[in-house]
Amino acid sequence: MNRIDHIVFDVGRVLIHWDHTLIYRDLIPDEEQRSEFLGICWPWNAEQDRGVRSWREAEDELIAQHPHKEEWIRAYRQDWHKSIPHAHGETVEVMQALIEAGTDVTLLTNFNDETWVLAKEKFPFLDESRGVTVSAEVKLIKPEKAIFQHHAITFMMEPKHTLFFDDSPRNVEGARSAGWNAEEFEGSAGGKVLRELLVKHGIDCS
Repeated sequence: MNRIDHIVFDVGRVLIHWDHTLIYRDLIPDEEQRSEFLGICWPWNAEQDRGVRSWREAEDELIAQHPHKEEWIRAYRQDWHKSIPHAHGETVEVMQALIEAGTDVTLLTNFNDETWVLAKEKFPFLDESRGVTVSAEVKLIKPEKAIFQHHAITFMMEPKHTLFFDDSPRNVEGARSAGWNAEEFEGSAGGKVLRELLVKHGIDCS
């Protein structure tokens, strides 16, 4: 088993609850209609997380394709705050315990730079780690291997001594392809599960 010197956390669905469907619960009450629209909206949003275009450009492009859905499309950014209703408190407590114990902790997240500002305003603990890589700021995105390599170089981390937690199996595999140790984890699973995964890698933060 590799010695772990660095812990890296994803943010959405790991440290904070994120659910983009919450934006549309009231605006599109019909579940089938809502699901159909989100099938359009989800891949479109990934390019904002990559940081390759502004929200206005992205909205105008999609509205040109779906002009009758303009209100819904613009609501994604306008009401984005509804998608992050609360933190996963137990996960945050474990992260803070690791930091207090002197463990090196950083964050790596797919996030648009504008919405990242909103998330940090609502959840100040997102500034407590040694640093963060935000996909839109570096124009790279998980699960691409390059973003993991960028994070490791930026924070002077040895991949084989790094442990990453992410809710997405694809992102976990992306981290492993870059030589990291990685575990699939959702914050809703609670602190006990997270601690068990840490113990699995030789870290006891109880």
